[in-house]
Amino acid sequence: MLILLPPSEGKAEAGTGRRLDLSKLSLPELNPAREAVLAALVDLCAGPDEAAARHALGLSEGQRGELRRNARLRAAATAPAGRIYTGVLYEALDLATLPPAAERLARRSVLVSSGLWGAVRLTDRIPPYRCPIGARLPGIGALGAYWRRSLASAMATAAGTGPVLDLRSGAYAATWAPRGTVAERTVTVRVLHEREVDGVPTRSVVSHFNKATKGRLVRDLLTAGARPRTADALVGALRELKYAVEEQPRVAGRPRQLDVVVTEL
Repeated sequence: MLILLPPSEGKAEAGTGRRLDLSKLSLPELNPAREAVLAALVDLCAGPDEAAARHALGLSEGQRGELRRNARLRAAATAPAGRIYTGVLYEALDLATLPPAAERLARRSVLVSSGLWGAVRLTDRIPPYRCPIGARLPGIGALGAYWRRSLASAMATAAGTGPVLDLRSGAYAATWAPRGTVAERTVTVRVLHEREVDGVPTRSVVSHFNKATKGRLVRDLLTAGARPRTADALVGALRELKYAVEEQPRVAGRPRQLDVVVTEL
């Protein structure tokens, strides 16, 4: 099973170990693309036009410190990606408290999408950075389109022959769309909040708590030691974990779409 997660905007303040070494990252076939994005990002943030850099990265004037941090990425201390990402999903996943067997499964199963790195494993050592997938970098252009051209082969290989649980948000999901048999083994999840309004059950898509639910879902799968070999087995594993799962009508050659219905946030 391959589990695809989005990164988080929130990140650790600093790494704790050695400097970045691209050759040590997973999916080494992505390293030429990573180097090109890294060089463009560092040059942009170290350059004289602060306003242009902030505009390219969608930063406010009060976030200029992110530019200084990006400018020093090559010399910055690193930490495992699982510690660098600190947003809502990762708080709910709470990797640091996973039992040893679940932690080993996370290391093998999880890939995190990234505007800077393309995709990394939780154990890959990276520095804190700011590079959203919606950014446009000089010489690179729109990162979403750039990674769509670079990720296809590496991600298909990472998917292997088992199911793929795709929990990425829209912009990151667009960087790699599974095709063919990989698509039919892929399961996407939408979180719906069900509650009563004037005595009538209503459902709505949640945003902030969508991330927390997905983090808990991944944690539950890992803690249960789930190793489904098919998409059907993956859906069954979620139901065994007491998630209220409803599947949308299937479309040949497309990922399966699940709604996870929650009544409490």
